[in-house]
Amino acid sequence: MALWLYKLGRFAARRAWLVITAWAVIMGLVGGAAVLFMGPMSNNFQIPGTETQQMADKLKADLPEASGGTGSVVFTSTNGEPFTTAQESAITDALESVKTVPTVKDVIDPFLTTAAQKAGAAKLAEGAKALADGEAQAAEQAPKLEAGAAEIAAAKAKLDAAQAQLDAQKEQIAALPPGSPQAQAAGAQVAGAQAQLDAGMAQWQAGKDQFDAGKAKFDEGQATLAAKKAELTAGQRTVDATAGLRFVSENNKAAIGQIQFSQSMNAVTPDNRQLVQDRLNTLESSGVSVSYSKEIVEDVSELFGISEVVGIAVAAAVLLIMLGTFVAAGLPLLMAVVGVGIGVGGTMALTTVIEMSSISPMLALMLGLAVGIDYSLFIVNRHRQQLLAGVGVRDSIAKATGTSGNAVTFAGLTVVIALAALSVTGLPFLAILGLAAAATVAVSVLIALTLTPALLSLIGTKLISKKAWAKNSLSTAKHNANLVGMNNAQKADADEAADVARSARGWGGLVTKHPVISLVGAVIALVVIAIPATGLRLALPDGGSEPVDSSAFQAYSITGKNFGEGMNGPIIVVGSLPAGLDEASATTLNLDVADKLRQVKNVEAAVPVTVSKDLRTAVYQVVPAEGPASESTVQVIHDLRAEGATISSDLDVSIGLTGQTAANVDVSEKLGAALPPYLAIVVGLSLVLLILVFRSILVPLLATAGFLLSLVAAFGGVVAVYQWGWLGLIFDVANPAAVLSFLPIILIGVLFGLAMDYQVFIASGMREAYAHGQDAKQAVRTGFKHAAPVVTAAAIIMISVFSGFIFSHLTMVRPLGFALAFGVLIDAFVVRMTIVPATMHLLGKSAWWLPKWLDKILPDVDVEGAKLASITATDDAETPVSGSAPAK
Repeated sequence: MALWLYKLGRFAARRAWLVITAWAVIMGLVGGAAVLFMGPMSNNFQIPGTETQQMADKLKADLPEASGGTGSVVFTSTNGEPFTTAQESAITDALESVKTVPTVKDVIDPFLTTAAQKAGAAKLAEGAKALADGEAQAAEQAPKLEAGAAEIAAAKAKLDAAQAQLDAQKEQIAALPPGSPQAQAAGAQVAGAQAQLDAGMAQWQAGKDQFDAGKAKFDEGQATLAAKKAELTAGQRTVDATAGLRFVSENNKAAIGQIQFSQSMNAVTPDNRQLVQDRLNTLESSGVSVSYSKEIVEDVSELFGISEVVGIAVAAAVLLIMLGTFVAAGLPLLMAVVGVGIGVGGTMALTTVIEMSSISPMLALMLGLAVGIDYSLFIVNRHRQQLLAGVGVRDSIAKATGTSGNAVTFAGLTVVIALAALSVTGLPFLAILGLAAAATVAVSVLIALTLTPALLSLIGTKLISKKAWAKNSLSTAKHNANLVGMNNAQKADADEAADVARSARGWGGLVTKHPVISLVGAVIALVVIAIPATGLRLALPDGGSEPVDSSAFQAYSITGKNFGEGMNGPIIVVGSLPAGLDEASATTLNLDVADKLRQVKNVEAAVPVTVSKDLRTAVYQVVPAEGPASESTVQVIHDLRAEGATISSDLDVSIGLTGQTAANVDVSEKLGAALPPYLAIVVGLSLVLLILVFRSILVPLLATAGFLLSLVAAFGGVVAVYQWGWLGLIFDVANPAAVLSFLPIILIGVLFGLAMDYQVFIASGMREAYAHGQDAKQAVRTGFKHAAPVVTAAAIIMISVFSGFIFSHLTMVRPLGFALAFGVLIDAFVVRMTIVPATMHLLGKSAWWLPKWLDKILPDVDVEGAKLASITATDDAETPVSGSAPAK
């Protein structure tokens, strides 16, 4: 590998303009594609196959009017007093004007909604009074009807008895001789009685018909009263269900409006979000303050902010101090910018065809800048040292590429493996994030190996300042004077003795002189720092994690204070109703379901919101007691799902949860489940790679153990600052809460890759010294001495770049920037520059032990560049550079 990279570096140096032109064309094409095809980014962290995604898809199919994004607007009076009538009217008019914004489907006016609720309550009271009057009237009529029914029955019985008596008389007459005077007289008498009885029967029938009509009217009234009572009962149940759901505070000093979009919030363009704000910001003239929820004000289209620029400025200062000239300092920065331009530009060009979270280009930007600067710095610094040692420019470029470039290649490959492995977690947004960052790192490696040598060739000896040349010339002269009279072997021994003496000084010498104290002290310190990690709690960010002076934080805070924390994160429940329901029975069933949901602990309100036209799909809104990221709300999600079994068995309604609050819980749990296999894959692949690089078993194991210490310490720092609120004023953490749910898995991938970077650079120097014949313990000191300055500078640069994102305008990025900066700080200075040299010094020669059977089958990648020692600059007829700058 070293020989191949040597040839690549020499080719880039000889064909500098060809290489530069090729990269310029690539950058132009990528930039053009980004401009033409860049689409909107999002913070949608849904995972296909989860319940929340399934319910969201069901809503989109069955109730499209209930799908689409929703944002909240919080209104308060600027003087802190209750709203005036004029202010209420102004808010209503402003919200009505929002309906003209493209993609806005509807708005919920807090005052109109509250007025409708009050009118409904008043109408309910009137209906209840009318029902009571009707029932009282019916109660008065019921005894009369009962008496009339008894009277009619008695009259009928009397008539029936008279008829029976007449029928008996008719039978007696039938027994008399026909035509006899007695028969005729009796028949006439019976006929008169029958006529009189028939008249009485007719009169009774008329009375009965009248009674029946009255009874039917009474029964109809009773049915109407029953229906009215059922309607009023349903209305009262609805009022009871919505008791915990308000849009205007009790003191009339705050109000919440909601804006429903026809698209998901991820698809709403920044221009349309701004139009909504422009329509409502006119209320300031009416003495109304307007605060917007995170969904409305969040703009993920901007990557760079002031803090990120400051971080890069610090990195530039470090480079200038280390390398001495603006040309030398500017070269790594330029390489990083080119790498980021191509990597992030390519990522942005894909946003039209791939739904990409805003953190994807941000992570690519962070890593691209950090590793781009570092990788180029390693090659530039090696080349600079070789120039000062008298090596020719192109030959030095080739050797720097073959040695430091070898370390860069394997370090970069480790980072790429760690990031690309995010695609095996089964989480689409995380896979895209990892691949985007991995591609950017891979581009940075290619640029370091090709474009950096090309530009170094054009810069020539101007890479080093005249002052540095003069100082080097003086040092060389003194050194040569000390070697006068010695043969080559003696000079080599003298040089090596001087090198050994220098390696015993400084931090490396101190650590290796007291390896046990250094090792134990460093481990104990990291364990103490890691203690807060035991309380790590994960969630996705909400408005409470925004900066205190932001509109989103104000909206979150005012909502929690006036309406309850749960209003910041309502839970959407979707119910599948049985077939064959009419509207009344569906309403009753939905209220029954809401009653069941409201019985769950820490649920403040559960309200039926809407039902599909076919009465088969219903939506309920559940308001928890606390905010969306709280532990109790997470438990509410689990309890609601557990209650689903009871609701299904008792009411024949199956339910599922959706909405951002439920989705956050699902994403966090999926991420937690993905951590162990991801860690196993990353560590396993990287161990294989490191065994290949260092031809050792213990060095890769030490590297991995050190990484685990760095990781838990980084977690401890994140929990202390962002979850517990320590140093909150310094890091602008006003509302400590759960840690970003995908921070651990990203931190594992990125920090492992970067930790292996430093391991490669530190240990490859030790391996190089050991391979060139030094004692194993001395090789630790020698390798540390040569690698420590550049690793220190590289770590400071990386920490500076990552620290710039701690105060990013995207608050989701802040804890990630802190975690990476703190993790690199610990890994570089405590693990790689303290624990590793102390442990390897204690291990001695056994650190490089490798089973013979494994040594035979492993390919020799020559990371230390041993094969380059015998190469001379033959194809350029190049003469070595003297100890001072060449004459112009």
